[in-house]
Amino acid sequence: MSWQDKIDSTKDQLRNLNKAIPDVTKGFGTLSKAVKQDGALDFKTKEFVALGIAVATRCEACITLHVDALIKCGATREEVADCLGMTIQMGGGPSMMYAAKALECFDAFTEKN
Repeated sequence: MSWQDKIDSTKDQLRNLNKAIPDVTKGFGTLSKAVKQDGALDFKTKEFVALGIAVATRCEACITLHVDALIKCGATREEVADCLGMTIQMGGGPSMMYAAKALECFDAFTEKN
């Protein structure tokens, strides 16, 4: 399955979940909107944190969403790779394997542009 197929599937799954439990997903959406607003950290920095957590927790669906958000924020491949380096340092071998997936995802999403 391509990374584009994964993000499309993830978005479909989330739409389905939204229909099943709208109050819960609306509450989560409100939280997401609040934490993404600029504060001490800007949105792009927060997305780097989210990508690091997605890699460390081995969540491919999360990786696709946060890589996509970082691309939309103008993140460069070098910035993403630097973030992934810190994630590997904190998470060891398993994070290294998912960091490779995250960089592959970034490359796949930026090839189409």
